[in-house]
Amino acid sequence: MAKFLEDFGPLLVFFVLNARGAEWFDRAETDGLLIATAGFMAALVVSLVLTYARGGKPNNMTLASGGFVFVFGSLTLFLQDETFIKIKPTIVYLLFAGVLSFGLLRGKSYLKFLLGQALSMEPRGWLVLTRRWVYFFLFLAALNEFIWRNYPTDIWVNFKVFGILPLTFAFMALQMPLLKKHGALNDLKRD
Repeated sequence: MAKFLEDFGPLLVFFVLNARGAEWFDRAETDGLLIATAGFMAALVVSLVLTYARGGKPNNMTLASGGFVFVFGSLTLFLQDETFIKIKPTIVYLLFAGVLSFGLLRGKSYLKFLLGQALSMEPRGWLVLTRRWVYFFLFLAALNEFIWRNYPTDIWVNFKVFGILPLTFAFMALQMPLLKKHGALNDLKRD
């Protein structure tokens, strides 16, 4: 439960403060996302401290994403412009897609460097899986852009909190045949 709260607590704080923060802090309703951004950043710090305190270490993707939250969250708060926090996911997804694509151009799977200890798979499988993640990150970037530009902030927050995770789980579930074909699931069964 502690790990779940460390991973998803900041996002839950973001959602709740966007919905109720302006009311709770007696601010204009339009300040909801600014309050949520500040709360998200504070909750992320608490989450990281708790992770280290229990002897854990966040993975590199979490740390990179957290770094982006602090940069774009700070810009959002300093400039009082919610655009920065809304484009943060797009930039993160494009960065991940770019890094993975760079690896593919070099004939390497950088995903293998991240997940290779947890998942044993044939080299061809890693390249296919990496390519699919590139496409998925590009899809998420385009979807984030479409939603924040065309819908109210509350819809975007709901998408960010409740849409991205199910889409990611669905995408990962669709990769099961690939994992089975290239040996990854066979290794998991042996462990």
